[in-house]
Amino acid sequence: MILDQTTLDQTMAARFAASTLGHVGREYPNVEFRTLLGPEDLATPSTLHPIFYGSYDWHSCVHGWWQLLRLARLFPAMPEAAQIRARADALFVADKVAGERAFLDRPGTAGFERPYGWAWLLALHDEAARHDADWANALAPLAEAFAARFRAHLPKLTYPIRVGTHFNSSFALVLARDWAATRDPALLALIDACAHTWFAGDRGSQAWEPGGDEFLSPALTEALLMSRVLPSAEFAAWFDGFLPGTLHRDPATLFTPATVSDRSDGKIAHLDGLNLSRAWCWRSLAAAHPAIAPIAEAAAAAHLAAALPHLADDYMGEHWLASFALLALAPEP
Repeated sequence: MILDQTTLDQTMAARFAASTLGHVGREYPNVEFRTLLGPEDLATPSTLHPIFYGSYDWHSCVHGWWQLLRLARLFPAMPEAAQIRARADALFVADKVAGERAFLDRPGTAGFERPYGWAWLLALHDEAARHDADWANALAPLAEAFAARFRAHLPKLTYPIRVGTHFNSSFALVLARDWAATRDPALLALIDACAHTWFAGDRGSQAWEPGGDEFLSPALTEALLMSRVLPSAEFAAWFDGFLPGTLHRDPATLFTPATVSDRSDGKIAHLDGLNLSRAWCWRSLAAAHPAIAPIAEAAAAAHLAAALPHLADDYMGEHWLASFALLALAPEP
């Protein structure tokens, strides 16, 4: 999938959709992270997860479906849109959602997909609600289950998790906050309180990143969360203290696309995702803080140019990168 443009159009959307339709129903290869309490836990992915059994792992299948629904909404006339809607009609139904929900009731699943998969499921539910279909109603029990997990877990999380992988706190809270804003005032207030407690006093970020397997920028996802939580003027002041060298492209690492040495290595391939997620963050931050907009937009363009030509070089990236490309290319709902 060779893509060198930085504006999402129907041709690009169709390529994303065709690629993702090819893996959301592909059960193998598959990585499962679960505690085995007995032989019954050795079931196949599609037995345990009647909807989200494809795309190599559960969370990638969830955000693959988020990507497909968003593409179908943004480009309803593309040929793949009808196939997306038909497959969603078949999957997002009460009995299959009940099967997904039943997995969460198993012992030993409290940490399942925390917090990355939790947040992406809420994002999927939010996207489903934007369609003239019954998908959101069907998915609601699953969304409510993960929202409840957030409400229970966040008060216990004394310290934020700042790594650039699935455990990152700020990325998950950006997605969860978008869902909670119109549905769950208690969760919204809790997210905002956590953001203030964890991040409001941060100054002079050194941005010692990236790590060798990261697909998120700890510094930029934190800034993105604070841009959602703080009023505009307060956010600008906070950002200028957090990354005071931005207008001089300092720290340089935040403006330099990551080098990906082996796209067949699933961990190293994460760095293509880092380039895409940084592009998403920089574009969003440009809109939130106009004074840095030219610098931020240039950084976003550089990171997009580094990653877009490689979305389907290997299945280690193909099963998930287009979702992050869509975040970067269409950052607003």
